[in-house]
Amino acid sequence: MAKVVQFIKESYEEMTQKVTWPTWGELQNSSVLVLVASLIIAVVIFAMDKGSTFALDTFYKSLSN
Repeated sequence: MAKVVQFIKESYEEMTQKVTWPTWGELQNSSVLVLVASLIIAVVIFAMDKGSTFALDTFYKSLSN
């Protein structure tokens, strides 16, 4: 049990004394960057999905004729 208490104390000390926390502005910039990157990736995946659907529909229609 003493090792658990020591671990918790050391963890608390590290989180309060040694960790460099980002500022509010840095957090906002990072959030905007993640949002923009997510939107770009979503658009790329959407385009790939629509493109492959079109290609497969065209291929299957050519087989049925």
